[in-house]
Amino acid sequence: MKVILRENIPQLGSIGDVVEVRDGYARNYLIPRQLAYYASPSALKRIEFERKHYERKQQRLREQAELTAAQLAELQISIPMRVGEEGKLFGSVTPQMIADELALRGFSIDRRSIIIEEPIKTLGIYEVKVRLFQDIVGTLKIWVISQE
Repeated sequence: MKVILRENIPQLGSIGDVVEVRDGYARNYLIPRQLAYYASPSALKRIEFERKHYERKQQRLREQAELTAAQLAELQISIPMRVGEEGKLFGSVTPQMIADELALRGFSIDRRSIIIEEPIKTLGIYEVKVRLFQDIVGTLKIWVISQE
């Protein structure tokens, strides 16, 4: 059965592609979840409108992510931690801690998009990457300081 995809689906295609799939996959999965339309001339017109809308939305999200990346590059946050001997932390700095500090400063960034390459277990200054959009990654400076 031929269907027109409404969303990007890995290993199948992107928005607007006309693909051949098995009848059961189309009827039981793609069409009920509104991931595809039956291939027809009217559906082709409808999908063109949706594709333009999707591209405009993606462009707005990309511009917003670039603006947020620029703001994060200028931002420095301090995370107070309990410290033991020789400047070692009790525990480590987690993405959730960083997300909470960013939320206090007005940024709504999900903890899963904060990339800590190796665990932060000592006092110091660290650069942490934040995935903001598909290929846009911002850098944030973190100061890990003593809680006392």
